[in-house]
Amino acid sequence: MKYANVIVDISLDKLDRTFQYRVPAELEDALGVGMQVLVPFGNGSRRLTAYVVELTDVCEWEPERVKDIIGIAEKGIRLEGQLIALASWMRRMYGSTMNQALKTVLPVRRAVQEKVKKSIVLAVPREEAAGSLKIFEKKNQKARMRLMEALLNAEPDGNGLDYSGALKELGITAQTIKPLAEMGLVRVEADTIFRNPVKPSEVQAHPVILYPRQQAVVDGILSRAAAGDKRPSLIHGVTGSGKTEIYMELIAAVLEAGKQAIVLIPEIALTFQTVLRFYKRFGDQVSIMHSRLSAGERYDQFERARKGEVRVMIGPRSALFTPFDRLGIIVIDEEHEGSYKSETVPRYHARETAIERARMSGAFVVLGSATPSVDSYEKARIGDYQLYELPVRVPGRKLPETEIVDLREELRMGNRSIFSARLEELIRDRLSKKQQVMLFINRRGYAGFVSCRACGHVIKCPHCDVSLSLHRGGRMVCHYCGYQRPAEKKCPSCGSSYIGAFRAGTQQVTELVQKEFPGVRVLRMDFDTTKQKGGHEQILEAFSRGEADVLVGTQMIVKGHDFPGVTLVGILAADLSLYAGDFHASERTFQLLTQAAGRAGRGDESGIAVIQTYSPDHYSVKAAAAQDYKSFFEQEMAYRRLMNYPPAAHLLALYMMSGQEAALEEGAELIRSLTFEAVRRLQKHEGKGADIQVIGPAEAGLAKLKDVYRKVLYLKCGDLSVLLAWKESMEAEFGREERLRALNIQFDMDPVNPF
Repeated sequence: MKYANVIVDISLDKLDRTFQYRVPAELEDALGVGMQVLVPFGNGSRRLTAYVVELTDVCEWEPERVKDIIGIAEKGIRLEGQLIALASWMRRMYGSTMNQALKTVLPVRRAVQEKVKKSIVLAVPREEAAGSLKIFEKKNQKARMRLMEALLNAEPDGNGLDYSGALKELGITAQTIKPLAEMGLVRVEADTIFRNPVKPSEVQAHPVILYPRQQAVVDGILSRAAAGDKRPSLIHGVTGSGKTEIYMELIAAVLEAGKQAIVLIPEIALTFQTVLRFYKRFGDQVSIMHSRLSAGERYDQFERARKGEVRVMIGPRSALFTPFDRLGIIVIDEEHEGSYKSETVPRYHARETAIERARMSGAFVVLGSATPSVDSYEKARIGDYQLYELPVRVPGRKLPETEIVDLREELRMGNRSIFSARLEELIRDRLSKKQQVMLFINRRGYAGFVSCRACGHVIKCPHCDVSLSLHRGGRMVCHYCGYQRPAEKKCPSCGSSYIGAFRAGTQQVTELVQKEFPGVRVLRMDFDTTKQKGGHEQILEAFSRGEADVLVGTQMIVKGHDFPGVTLVGILAADLSLYAGDFHASERTFQLLTQAAGRAGRGDESGIAVIQTYSPDHYSVKAAAAQDYKSFFEQEMAYRRLMNYPPAAHLLALYMMSGQEAALEEGAELIRSLTFEAVRRLQKHEGKGADIQVIGPAEAGLAKLKDVYRKVLYLKCGDLSVLLAWKESMEAEFGREERLRALNIQFDMDPVNPF
């Protein structure tokens, strides 16, 4: 006997769960996840439409209480059905409840007030309306007279009178209009107004001419897609090589075929420049989606997409769930970015989820980056992805020269400033030439590691090869295995007392720039200065118009922006990301340094980038300075294989949280015990998981956040199916164990950001 778990309506709290029905024998072969069905609901068995979210052999209720599905709805599989099937895949892959996954893929199915424009129009010929006016005059019905006169004086082929304006200007009420509508003299028309976050005045013609290398990539991807090869395409193109023009040509081909496109971007800060480039090419077919739109604006964009008024949606990972029913392509720009990984349940990765949605839709996926993620490049190396290379910038533009400054030498020469002597010299030179400068500091979230400013030594965990993080109370802790030791007063390598955590931020750098270079115009771009809606756009527009000489900022200033006036980029503290307590640290550093350097020299003048570091010999720093991705990849993959980190193996994290420390300690120990039992079962009964490795539980990167205590347990294994089997086994245990109900437990497959 088969049973179907269905969802009726996630917008109502009391229906925000699954209901189970029996699958009749005649539907067993036809029914699938995501299909729309008719079910008898409630005591009165009223007929409702529902979506199948899971098929199972397990009856969760007394069999006699379970009703039969009536049948498959006439529409069968609709767009929502496909998205629900995607939610089901996300639940299995990343771990969450079905409703959590549904609310991720169907985020706008909640009541949002539509913005409606109402107008009053004549419903009869003008001659008949004039006759009615004479009758109103005889009866001295002044309000009706004013309304009919205004309608007769309006343009014959116009849209009548604005409803709100008519009420105000004519001194009438809704009660004046209602009887006239009932008599058939007038009609009230309502048109939904969709809030468009892009101003039509920003659209201009923009012809695109591809260079031979770009055209070869476009032709290769389209010919493979036409031949049925739907493997994702990875475009590895250096900064300024013209990847965006390639995306637009591919999208143009998809639109010409009557299909739709989704373009994912990593940061809100990219929306302004990116959307304008697409708007210049595709006009009103383009819309944007991001978290800083109002609820009404988000609702409107999804409705426009659903009705076919929008064919290209641009935005961060949430845009992936745009309700397109003829999806042809999903582009993921800057695919290496960590922001493509959700930090809330379900902790899905937009790249893997996009590939699954494309598979369901018959679409194809294009990934692009100057610094591809190690995971994606490894998949391209083994043939899971098709690789396309753009090793040079578009003709006429050269990659910037890059210099490495050893901050240990600066200290020996008595320079304790944030700026090295070389960087200060170059800033003065560029300012004298009226050229622009960008100063990048990777400040957010990476101030915890302990290093020596004299020799560059960083204190690491002896078991995990990641840096120890400095905590309050003078402890240094590893956030992977829990190893800890007292903080050092002197460098264990050279004996220097210049040891500690880096302390500097964008505000301090901005103040120092203004002090060292009097009269300079400085803009600062970080989380604090971009809190307000439109904050990113205002700063970026001002800098692009030349209203500032220097832009100081965090990661958001170095990702994808194109400022032709910038000829110098200063990277003030490469080590802040290099020694984060995370195995992605070297990869993230290489990407940031390469992307930052790529902001220089994108106009007619050549550019230069200066990397200031205490670790000038580290392979990620040297490879970034040389713009040598392959050298970095080979050395990084050797490290990942040695330590069994992704993509050499899969890593599944289990996060535990509780407001009660004792309950968390007890629960963590129980989970550890249950984990080893589950692993033994897998090894004994299924012969799987011989290479599985359990690490922890250990304190999370933030052991306590907002009065909630946090721990994490990791499992490493080369076989993804083993980790998914362990996850499902643990989910079943969590429902049975009373002692675990006080804990908030979440899973994270191949985590990108430290917990």
